[in-house]
Amino acid sequence: MDEYIITIAFDDEAQRWYAQNDDIPILLEDDSIDILISRVKLAVPEMLEINNMLHTGIHLVFKMESEAVLA
Repeated sequence: MDEYIITIAFDDEAQRWYAQNDDIPILLEDDSIDILISRVKLAVPEMLEINNMLHTGIHLVFKMESEAVLA
């Protein structure tokens, strides 16, 4: 089973969530984190097929990133 780490973060300027993985490659964004995760789950197998990346199974790990600005 192939494991892919999907990084999820919130873009304060755009006020949108985004998810990315450079190995697949995939970059998606949405207003809702729940919808975004659903879209990623649908898009990953398709992107793997488009990029001729064979897989026997897919395991997605979602990693949340955040930033803080300290004054």
